[in-house]
Amino acid sequence: MTGAQTSRPRVLVTGARRGIGRGIAWAFAENGHDVVINDVVEDAAVAETLAGLRERGANGAFLRADIADLGQHDALVERAFSTFGGLDVLVNNAGIQVAKRQDMLETTPESFDALMATNLRGPFFLTQRIGKRWLSELPPARARSIINIASINSAMPATNRAEYCISKTGVSMMTELYAVRLAEAGIGVYEIRPGIIRTDMTAGVRDTYDKLIAEGVAPVRRWGEPGDIGRAAVALVRGDFGFSTGSVVHVDGGLHIHRM
Repeated sequence: MTGAQTSRPRVLVTGARRGIGRGIAWAFAENGHDVVINDVVEDAAVAETLAGLRERGANGAFLRADIADLGQHDALVERAFSTFGGLDVLVNNAGIQVAKRQDMLETTPESFDALMATNLRGPFFLTQRIGKRWLSELPPARARSIINIASINSAMPATNRAEYCISKTGVSMMTELYAVRLAEAGIGVYEIRPGIIRTDMTAGVRDTYDKLIAEGVAPVRRWGEPGDIGRAAVALVRGDFGFSTGSVVHVDGGLHIHRM
C-alpha cells in the first residue's frame, strides 16, 4: 500500500508512539483514516501503536524524525505525503515537558530553548512546510485540516514549569495565525487543550493529581485519557466545524472553568 493513493483520508500525527499521540492515531484509525505516526524514538512502543492501527483496520506507517530539528522536516514531509499518496490532516502533537519542575526564577536558558524548539518552533515550521505544499495543490481533492495540541497551561500558569506554559501559549497564537492565513484555501486549523491526561508524561506526578482530582480540581472528577483527545480530534476534521476555524476545544473535564 505504501506509495499508493488510498481512498481513505490520510493523517500525520507527530509524537505518536505513545500517550496522547497514540490515542489520537488510534481514534483516526477507528474512523477510517490511514495514519502516519512520527516520533524521535523507534522502540517497542512504536510497534505496539502500529499493531493497534492494524487492529483498527487502518494502514499505518512510522517515520522517525525529530520535530525540533528543522533540517529533518523536508524529508519528513516528503515521506509523509508519499507513504499513502497524499496527506489530508496534520496533528501537531509532539511535545516535551520540563526535565525538572522548579521555581521559574531558576529556569535555565537550556531548558527554555529545548521546550521552545520541540513544542513551538518545530510545529510552526512543520506546519509552514505542509501548508505551502497544500496551497500548491489547489484545488484540493479532499478537505484538509490542522490540529494543534496545546495545553490547559496555555491559559493557566504554573510557575514551576514556566517555559512549558510559554511554549503552549505560543501554540495557541500559532493556531490563530494559521487559521487566518489558510482560511481562504478552506483549510481548517484548530486547537485542543488537554487537561490532566493519564500518560507517561504525568506518571511522575500521579499521586499529586490523584489527590487534586479527588478534591474536585475539575468538575469532572476523573483522569482524562488519550482516547478523549483522539475523539475530539476526529470530530474536528469530520467537517462538522467548517465555520469554526481557529477554535479552541477544551478536553479537560471543565478544569478551565472559573469557579467561586
